[in-house]
Amino acid sequence: MTETPFKSGFVAIIGRPNVGKSTLLNRIVGEKIAIMSDKAQTTRNKIQGIYTTDNAQVVFIDTPGVHKPQNSLGDFMVKSAFSALHEADAIWFVVDASMPRGRGDDFIISRLKEVKDTPIYLLINKVDLVTSDELLDVIQSYQEDTPTWAEVFPISATEGDNVPELLGNIVESLEEGPQYFDSDQLTDHPERFVIGELIREKVLQLTRQEIPHSVAVVIDKIARESEDKIHIQASIIVERPTQKNIIIGKQGAMIKEIGTRARKDIERLMGDKVFLETWVKVEPRWRDRPQALQTLGYRKEDY
Repeated sequence: MTETPFKSGFVAIIGRPNVGKSTLLNRIVGEKIAIMSDKAQTTRNKIQGIYTTDNAQVVFIDTPGVHKPQNSLGDFMVKSAFSALHEADAIWFVVDASMPRGRGDDFIISRLKEVKDTPIYLLINKVDLVTSDELLDVIQSYQEDTPTWAEVFPISATEGDNVPELLGNIVESLEEGPQYFDSDQLTDHPERFVIGELIREKVLQLTRQEIPHSVAVVIDKIARESEDKIHIQASIIVERPTQKNIIIGKQGAMIKEIGTRARKDIERLMGDKVFLETWVKVEPRWRDRPQALQTLGYRKEDY
C-alpha cells in the first residue's frame, strides 16, 4: 500500500481594500491572526496563515489592500502586496460581489497579466449579499480583458459558503513538497506582532476620521508575572497631540475601552490572564519617515 504523498505550497491573497481577504484567512486557519475592520488599509504587512492537514500544508499570504499610496507607509503596503505574487505557487484574486468592478480591480488585473506560469483564481466574495442574477453579472464583468482564471469560486468568507470546496481544490492542485511549519503553527509572525495588531484593531473599531490611518502599535514588554498571568506594556503611536487626546478620551474612557477589548482577544490568543498597560505617544509624520517606518516594523526587506 503506497503512502499518500505530502503536498505543500504558497498561495497569495490579493485584492482591493475591504474585499474580505483577512476574514477569509481567519476562517481558513480557524483563529484570528489577521485583524479586521471596516476601514480601508487595515492590513499593512504581509501576514502568513498556515493551514495544515495530515497530507498537506498550505501557507496563505494575506496582503495589504491595493490602493493609491498617499505616503511612504502606503507605498510600502502596495509594494508588499505585489511582491507576494512572485512568492506564490497560486494566486487568489478576491473581489467583492456587492461592488461593481472598478479602477482598483483593473489596476490589480493589469499586474496579474504580467504573472507567468502561476495559476490565478478569481474569488468572488460576499455572495451572501447579492442575488443569483447579480452574481452572474459580476462573474461576467470579470471575464473581459482579464487573465485566464484557473477557477472561479463564488464564496462567503463570513458565512463559510464554498470555502471548504475552495480549500479542497487548492490542496488538490499543489505539488508534492515539504512541511514548512509545525502542524500546530497558525502564522509565521511572532506573538508580539499579533498582540500589537489586536490592539490596533480596537483603535480602528472605536475611532473615526484620520485616526485609524495615523496609528501604529509597539509592544514594549511581555513578561510572565505568575504561572497564569502575563504583563504586557504597549505604546500606541500617533502623529499629532490632538490625535493623542482623542485616543485617551474624556477622563481616559477611550484608552480604557481599547484596552478592555484588546485584553479579551489577547487572553484568547495566549490562553492566560493578561494585565495590559497602554500609553499613547506622539511621533510626528511617522508614516513618511523611513527611520520611523523601520522602527515600527515596516521594513523594505519585507517586500
